[in-house]
Amino acid sequence: MTSLSVEILAADAAEPITSAGNAQLGIAVLAGIAVIVLLITKFKLHAFLALTIGSLALGAFAGAPLADTIKSFTAGLGSTVAGVGVLIALGAILGKLLADSGGADQIVDTILAKASGRAMPWAMVLIASVIGLPLFFEVGIVLLIPVVLLVAKRGNYSLMRIGIPALAGLSVMHGLIPPHPGPLVAIDAVGANLGVTLALGLVVAIPTVIIAGPVFSRYAARWVDIPAPENMIPTRPSEDLEKRPGFGVTVATVLLPVVLMLVKALVDIVVDDPENGVQKVTDVIGSPLIALLAAVMVALFTLGRAAGFTKERLSSTVEKSLAPIAGVLMIVGAGGGFKQTLIDIGVGRMILDFSKSWSIPALLLAWLIAVAIRLATGSATVATISAAGLVAPLAEGMSTGETALLVLAIGAGSLFFSHVNDAGFWLVKEYFGMSVGQTIKTWSVMETIISVVGIVFVLLLSLVL
Repeated sequence: MTSLSVEILAADAAEPITSAGNAQLGIAVLAGIAVIVLLITKFKLHAFLALTIGSLALGAFAGAPLADTIKSFTAGLGSTVAGVGVLIALGAILGKLLADSGGADQIVDTILAKASGRAMPWAMVLIASVIGLPLFFEVGIVLLIPVVLLVAKRGNYSLMRIGIPALAGLSVMHGLIPPHPGPLVAIDAVGANLGVTLALGLVVAIPTVIIAGPVFSRYAARWVDIPAPENMIPTRPSEDLEKRPGFGVTVATVLLPVVLMLVKALVDIVVDDPENGVQKVTDVIGSPLIALLAAVMVALFTLGRAAGFTKERLSSTVEKSLAPIAGVLMIVGAGGGFKQTLIDIGVGRMILDFSKSWSIPALLLAWLIAVAIRLATGSATVATISAAGLVAPLAEGMSTGETALLVLAIGAGSLFFSHVNDAGFWLVKEYFGMSVGQTIKTWSVMETIISVVGIVFVLLLSLVL
């Protein structure tokens, strides 16, 4: 987020479009969120439409003129898509190239060939975490489920012992690590530094995924001891390929944007001189747009051409990668519109007024708000976007590290207790052939562990930074 946009947001928060009191604003926020929850859960309306209608309802309940509410919503939608839309698109292209070229399968097969016995759950965490960096959660599940089922069947492992670590790796990446949509939008909303957030996100993610993955899988395997369902083992993406890219070059390609962004963050901390030549270079190559664009351009050769793709097939792969993210982009954009409406009606000022008398830390407050919205809507992305809009004013005056931790607190809260209103819940249930009760005892508990452990480590880091 540019300094200009931060100033505009600050100005908007300082000059609300309605003169409603704090009581009316509080009721308006609850009513607006209730409308969104009702439309998504009861009427099964698409999240984009629900967020749009909820934003209009929010403005109406707050007593704001309809024209001003529409203006706030469209401005927020536009700025959000402008800020993260290209990054989401680039991430989708990289993920599609990784899957279709057989690069993901190459990573999986290489690691599994070197792991056995007790090391297998740890291998699954490693696979899911690496593959999960550029992939959306749902894509990652579809890609990894065949591997999980095959490993469980051929190695005679408990399905939960293998599956929970893989799901934990994907979920942690999805909730805490950019360039996933949720963290990107939260970074944009609170004005956090992406490189610092990425670095601290990795610090939080590593112990979190260990506890929620290999450690918890021991207990999950005892609670739900089921075999891999035979009918759910689909064809792997690269089975029709004559060749596929090597392990080393595939991992290097996937990690390239992460490394570039981390280098920028490190140079910013160590050099801390905007006029320094080295810092100017790293500021460019480490920016999210350039880092992801570089990874995509490299992947066209290291993944696509290495798999024998023609120019026509490369073009087709890129084109096919963009179609599925249209819905994600619109949901993220509408969430940004809802966030801006919250800011413009004066909710930011209200939260600042209330928080002055609260003894609860800002990081814990952000986590609790995200948890509440996650439980109500079932969407981690909606929870992240909405919570970021509500707590954005708390970021004023925070240091770079504190702002990054605020993003991670929101991300951790957005993963809390996935249940029957979450599409991911049903995806896991059907793929693993579990009952609703079994899914709650494994998947839902795992998500809760990730959320709680995540906020604990965020709060511990806040004592140091």
